[in-house]
Amino acid sequence: MNTIEKALIHGLFVHLHHNVDKVIDFKAFQKLNEQLDQIWPGALAVGPEDNDDAAVFEVPGMDGLVVAKMESHCSPCVPRPYDAAATGAGGAMRDVVAMGGRPVFLLDFIGTRPLDQEVIVGPCGFSGTCECGECEVMTSQERLNLMIKGLSDMCVAMDVFVVGGGFSTSFSDIVPAVVVSVFGRLLTEKPLTKPAKNAGDKLIVIGVTGNDGNDTLYRAGVVNEMRPAVALFEEEKVAMEAVLAAFETGKVNACSDLGAAGIGAAVCESARYGGFGARVDLSRVPVSDDGITPEEILICETQARYVIQVAPQSVDEVIEAIRSRTGRTAVIGEITEDDKEVFEFDEKVVAAIPNHPSEEVLQSLRDGK
Repeated sequence: MNTIEKALIHGLFVHLHHNVDKVIDFKAFQKLNEQLDQIWPGALAVGPEDNDDAAVFEVPGMDGLVVAKMESHCSPCVPRPYDAAATGAGGAMRDVVAMGGRPVFLLDFIGTRPLDQEVIVGPCGFSGTCECGECEVMTSQERLNLMIKGLSDMCVAMDVFVVGGGFSTSFSDIVPAVVVSVFGRLLTEKPLTKPAKNAGDKLIVIGVTGNDGNDTLYRAGVVNEMRPAVALFEEEKVAMEAVLAAFETGKVNACSDLGAAGIGAAVCESARYGGFGARVDLSRVPVSDDGITPEEILICETQARYVIQVAPQSVDEVIEAIRSRTGRTAVIGEITEDDKEVFEFDEKVVAAIPNHPSEEVLQSLRDGK
């Protein structure tokens, strides 16, 4: 395995961000929900056991389906509280969109240290002492104001109400708690569930990729400094409207937002969950800077991006719909019958990710090797 393969396999199969089902018993929730289905038949369309981007359900007595997602963005708030809070909200909104919905309402919870305590904001925030000379010392209240502004600015950009939330100053840890729940209305005929549906379907990316958001590399120990994704406000709205325009064609078979581990995770999870593989040409991905490496294109978590899956005969129609909102789109690959996802750049393999890594490989990654 090369370095990027280790980082991506670690993120997909070892780190709990992508493996919540290893510590939470989704089957227990499924049994609970099956009992409640006797009271509210058919109310839950996509639940926890589906491990998808967001939940989809029906409110009895109301027309249509609701899409809901809860997401935290705690540790990135240490170096970049404004951007991290904004991208946490934006990420939850994109998860709602990825299921075929438009986000409408947001609830948030923020937990922080007592408001008069000092905190370090910047790259050295986790250590508690600034050694780089670039950090800023501020009060917990001042950091709180930045987080609230980040959440608010994203909601303004995306036309999403803030309808309530919670707040606590009883936290003693360096890392604050920033949690959002987003609710929206399903616009597609049925939920766009994560698994790939057909071999041969083309992968279309919407949005531009940068080198910000190296969280997966940081968690895997590949880099020493976390560089959280930069909040993109206007771009988030444009990307959302573009993908919703694609949905209106009725030709989109699956959709993923490019959150944690970026293109790599979105493609790998969708293909694997569907029982397929994929081949992606990273050189086709629209990028913000020609100096971005293929590895960064693969795994970085730049905001305001989606990947959709479309049958070959529908590509032109869907691309036309997307370009009615933005020109930042490209066909970057396809779903295959393989059992792995292969990512290339200029015909050279950057990473090949198996759908079923060996236990030996996984144990070596758990051991930090």
